[in-house]
Amino acid sequence: MMDHRVYCDLLEPELVRLTAALGAAEPGASVPGCDDWTALDLAQHVGVVHRWATRVVQTAATDRIPFREVPVEYPAHWADYPGWLAEGGLALLVALRAVPGDAPVWAWGRDQHMRFWSRRQFHETMAHRVDAERAAGIPPVIDPIHSVDAIDEFLENISYGRNSGPAVAAAGEAGPGTVHLHATDADGEWMILLGRDGYRWERGHGKGDVAVRAPIADLLLFTLGRREAEGLETFGDLDLLARWTRASRF
Repeated sequence: MMDHRVYCDLLEPELVRLTAALGAAEPGASVPGCDDWTALDLAQHVGVVHRWATRVVQTAATDRIPFREVPVEYPAHWADYPGWLAEGGLALLVALRAVPGDAPVWAWGRDQHMRFWSRRQFHETMAHRVDAERAAGIPPVIDPIHSVDAIDEFLENISYGRNSGPAVAAAGEAGPGTVHLHATDADGEWMILLGRDGYRWERGHGKGDVAVRAPIADLLLFTLGRREAEGLETFGDLDLLARWTRASRF
């Protein structure tokens, strides 16, 4: 995990790359790995999330703010979406840079401080930038260090999500098991432990009931549900792997 200010600095170029990628995509282009989403669906989702997160940060919210309480007006024309996204992204960046990372705030994850939001919004924006580039036919480039941190952040927060939390708990109640993720080109290994007493994860090497080995960019896309395990190296209990992937989808 990096410093709050560092995440803010990393978020800025991701916002630029995201808007450029969506500007290069057709509104009806499919987004690989995102169910039936189109580029238009992706743009609207990101624009709403950025504006919602801005409200949370600006108000130092102590409870969850419903999305419906953040008014959003979508552009009438696709050509106006990049500017609309840039506007919302800049407002988020300004709000995050105006607060200290250790200031308290409501968050849907474990860390109830502003630094949760700078880290979360950097990784969310990076993931959706990759989505936008894939929709536009642009080969995405993902920094290995940021990919490792993105998997850390995902595993740290997945059990706190409103939908994913109960699903992860149910996956453990269905039977114990360990999932080992192993990056082949970066310093990243993770052990995911599912059990009736709860969910845990840790960094490091170990023998899991099932293992997935892949380059870090592919491993991140798999972890985020953007690609299937097919084509990656897998060993062991594939039913357990399928149970984990179903449970961990946001």
